[in-house]
Amino acid sequence: MSEKFDIFDILVGKPNDIDYGKKPVLIQGMTGNFGSVHTRLMREYGTNIVAGVTPKKGGQSFEGIPVFDSVKDASKNFDVKISGIFVPAPFFLAAVKEAVDNGIKLLVAIPEHVPIRDAIEALEYAQTNGAKIIGPNTPGVILPTIMKVGIMPSQPFQKGNTAVFSRSGTLMYEVSFHLSKAGIGQKIALGIGGDPINGTNLIEAFDLISDKDEVKSVVVVGEIGGDAEESLVEYIEKTKFNKPVVAYVAGRSAPKEKRMGHAGAIIYGNYGSAESKILSFSRVNIPVAKRPAEIPSILQNLMK
Repeated sequence: MSEKFDIFDILVGKPNDIDYGKKPVLIQGMTGNFGSVHTRLMREYGTNIVAGVTPKKGGQSFEGIPVFDSVKDASKNFDVKISGIFVPAPFFLAAVKEAVDNGIKLLVAIPEHVPIRDAIEALEYAQTNGAKIIGPNTPGVILPTIMKVGIMPSQPFQKGNTAVFSRSGTLMYEVSFHLSKAGIGQKIALGIGGDPINGTNLIEAFDLISDKDEVKSVVVVGEIGGDAEESLVEYIEKTKFNKPVVAYVAGRSAPKEKRMGHAGAIIYGNYGSAESKILSFSRVNIPVAKRPAEIPSILQNLMK
């Protein structure tokens, strides 16, 4: 892509836009048990869901939202750039290709256990066509009080100026809850996803907000496995990223060479260990909280 992908512009638009915060959203797999529950919750939160896609159910509706057989059919009726993907993992690759082929620019991919080969192909297909994927196996993305695309509960989040980027969905909720309780609201909270292949990694997440003046600080929730945090530190060193950052690394006491919940959370020797990640963060003077509840006070001290 020749120009930087602006996730805020895609999700909500500019503050002076007439449709600010009301960008239309499409849900692929909307009529399934999972998709229908979260479609209802997203819409209750304020997300402008205009259509759903479920093959062979075109012409039906879900609580007044029209359902189409394909993204192509939906795009004939609505100018949509955002899709929430709730299809089962075996259909993920086809859903991504169909969405990208019909003008979707931001795909929030909820399904877990997507085959690695499918995830790689989907990511390459999106990148080649100027689209971005969040996930798979992500809780989604939320801009508190404005809109959300995903499965996160709304209660932990409060509007503010901190970005929360997390490899763990439930920890994203817990950390945001502690921040909100301490009066530290969030501008955006984004789940990187727990699978080995991520459409948006930590570096890309940081890059999304690096030049956003309205984002004053960042909390990064990492976990054991892979080298996402170590690579992030290299990015911070290289770019001289200057917003205050607090980190938390989940899985400090996890046994080596045993997968812990997420497919990407596994340690081989020292590779991917909590110690490796904590040491990396210390190299760029990023404090690492021992417990999620410690994060707000550490961040408040950095912001003084």
